[in-house]
Amino acid sequence: MKQILVLILLILIWVSTGIAQKKKADQSGLIRPEGIIKNLSDSALLDQVQKQTFRYFWDFGHPVSGMARERSNTSFDYGNEVVTTGGTGFGIMAIIVAAERGWITRAQAAARVQKIVKFLFKADMFHGVFPHWLNGETGKVIRFSMKDDGGDLVETSFLFQGLICARQYFNAQDPVEQQIRNQILWMWEGVEWNWHTQGGQNVLYWHWSPNNGWSMNHQIRGWNECLITYVLAASSPRYAIEPKVYHQGWTSSNFFRNERTFYDIKLPLGFDYGGPLFFSHYSFLGLDPRGLKDQYADYWEQNKSHTLINRAYCIDNPKKFKGYSEKSWGLTASDSHGGYAAHSPEEDLGVITPTAALSAMPYTPEFSMEALRHFYYDKGDKLWSEYGFVDAFSESKDWYADSHLAIDQGPIIVMIENYRSGLLWKLFMSSPDVQRGLNRLGFQSPSIKKVPANID
Repeated sequence: MKQILVLILLILIWVSTGIAQKKKADQSGLIRPEGIIKNLSDSALLDQVQKQTFRYFWDFGHPVSGMARERSNTSFDYGNEVVTTGGTGFGIMAIIVAAERGWITRAQAAARVQKIVKFLFKADMFHGVFPHWLNGETGKVIRFSMKDDGGDLVETSFLFQGLICARQYFNAQDPVEQQIRNQILWMWEGVEWNWHTQGGQNVLYWHWSPNNGWSMNHQIRGWNECLITYVLAASSPRYAIEPKVYHQGWTSSNFFRNERTFYDIKLPLGFDYGGPLFFSHYSFLGLDPRGLKDQYADYWEQNKSHTLINRAYCIDNPKKFKGYSEKSWGLTASDSHGGYAAHSPEEDLGVITPTAALSAMPYTPEFSMEALRHFYYDKGDKLWSEYGFVDAFSESKDWYADSHLAIDQGPIIVMIENYRSGLLWKLFMSSPDVQRGLNRLGFQSPSIKKVPANID
């Protein structure tokens, strides 16, 4: 009898161990890639696209640093160790989405973000500003161009847009989430945004290098993807810019105001026809454009008009490229058959980039959903992959990219989520520092609290 009881006990231990191991395996974070699934509801299709695209940041993230790789291929002589700071900011926001959607556990999300933050804390930075590229194993800067081997203020702003969301999201009192918050705060407080005024000028400069100084001499003036840079520079608790740097720098260019009409749609700001669509995505992954206004524009109106003009141009298709239609639209920077290009109505190479229409989901949900169904159901045999949609395609050239880019995949996940739940917008706009910065620059938004008495 005693032997039977021992045997039963051993069996119970074996079974319980197997269950625990299976449960652990199920929570490993590996998301199995899936092929085209027919007849999905719109909600299920959005789930499918967000989830599979997330694999780019989760399964393909750098094994040592957890950072987002620049791209999925090694073209242009990129090495396997190249990780991108801005793309990692987008990836951090995608990790938060994945935790909220239940594709990974909150603990898994926190562990990955902790890995990234610990790596960044020891990585090369210049006056607190990170370079465009890092070596994902060593944390050493990888030169982006001949003289771009130092701090990149715009990429740093994309990174901190994600880090600020993470600091707001990981609010538990356990050691991992506390460390995430603390290290993000220390890095955030250390970014010398005002250093990039190059000695007190009323404009921000994009690059500074210990080897090349200010020799790239690239002023950040709008309208483009860099609004978030000025917002964060005004939000810094220690090294904030003065409001006049925004008002005299960012808004002072020949291509800031537009106010002209294209396809019967008025465009408040920017280049004619709006430029590439990432202008309406990158700054607004966290910065909520709903009701966001200042003396220059209503930013919801700006982004929606930009999107509608881009789509109208593709339908008009003045260059008669094959495949353009009301279902197949979206011109933005991406790979192309001739190399990387900033596709737009004024630089139209016949290349459609899925992230353009999909990341516009908050602005044009009906039209973006129509494009999504077309890319997935009609073109999925050539566009759908293990990391979501490939980067771009040209039916005129019968060319389909074999690449994915972090800065294109990330906005698909994040902006679809902002359309569905507003998650990243709520997190970013809840930061007291961000609210202070927006107040200082004269922005209005339903998300901004009353201006504190000490705000200038």
